Amino acid sequence: MSLLTDLVNLNLADSTEKIVAEYIWIGGSGMDMRSKARTLVGSVSKPSEIPKWNFDGSSTMQAPGDNSEVILHPQAIFKDPFRRGNNILVRIFLGKVMCDAYTSAGDPIPTNKRFGAQKIFNHPDVVAEEPWYGIEQEYTLLQKDVHWPLGWPVGGFPAPQGPYYCGIGADKAYGRDIVDAHYKACLYAGINISGINGEVMPGQWEFQVGPAVGVSAGDEVWIARYILERITEIAGAKLSFDPKPIQGDWNGAGAHTNYSTNSMRNDGGLAVIKKAIEKLGIRHKEHIKAYGEGNDRRLTGHHETADINTFSWGVANRGASVRIGSDTEKQGKGYFEDRRPASNMDPYVVTSMIAETTILWKPT
Repeated sequence: MSLLTDLVNLNLADSTEKIVAEYIWIGGSGMDMRSKARTLVGSVSKPSEIPKWNFDGSSTMQAPGDNSEVILHPQAIFKDPFRRGNNILVRIFLGKVMCDAYTSAGDPIPTNKRFGAQKIFNHPDVVAEEPWYGIEQEYTLLQKDVHWPLGWPVGGFPAPQGPYYCGIGADKAYGRDIVDAHYKACLYAGINISGINGEVMPGQWEFQVGPAVGVSAGDEVWIARYILERITEIAGAKLSFDPKPIQGDWNGAGAHTNYSTNSMRNDGGLAVIKKAIEKLGIRHKEHIKAYGEGNDRRLTGHHETADINTFSWGVANRGASVRIGSDTEKQGKGYFEDRRPASNMDPYVVTSMIAETTILWKPT
């Protein structure tokens, strides 16, 4: 073990009044995650007890150089699976802090998608429906020095798809140590991660977050993404959320979004689900524009996707835009799955847009 590893992992004291808070936010590309740490004294149990901070927005494509100060407003707290800490620190929920960003004048910056999502989720009609989300985040692990999936021969291809989905074995599952470390770290952090599995393309995996209510679904997905990228950093691998990282006869990567409301979960919910799907069909083009960059390379009508230009739905149909599960149809209530979002979608945008369309929007 290296001296650096020894120092990083060393528990220097059983207790301390000082703690480290890692401030995490989303950079100017809308997908790059940024973070920096500061020392706090005393106990913290809620975001309002954490001081606001700032960063140089000109270095993250979020502000001009002559007015570069962007203000971080802490919004959610998770336990830190990297620095960890003793029991006292764990009990007071110290660690990762999810922030949204504002100008020094107090206005949300354009990349602050959480602000708009929170407005929708605070609407009384949305609050009354208590929207639940389960997000299936697919991603691809890449070799460090080449843009090529983990486990693939450099410049070559593995055997065709078929044995890799939920597969086991050294010739089928590439990167399981990273995936398991991420799973454990998310559980430690307090993220409601509900499962993991190997995906159809080798080197591609999925984790699921949920059920989560309202804006917390976006918070948890972003922090889970942050933890995953930190773990790939340690492992010497690269993380890709590209919706079609390898062209050809290989599956793309999505972020299927499962959704239900109180009305859908109660008796008679299937009729409510069908009305909601009808609304989604009417606004298909608007949703597609907001569902991730490069999604046209993924939504081709092949590899378990619907064509990007055509809206469709069906029961147990993974080739449709929206899928109703067999159990939901049998029980007459439950949830549906929007299969259109790309792996690089912004969960604040997607979750709030689904709620806005299905609960608040009235067709003319």
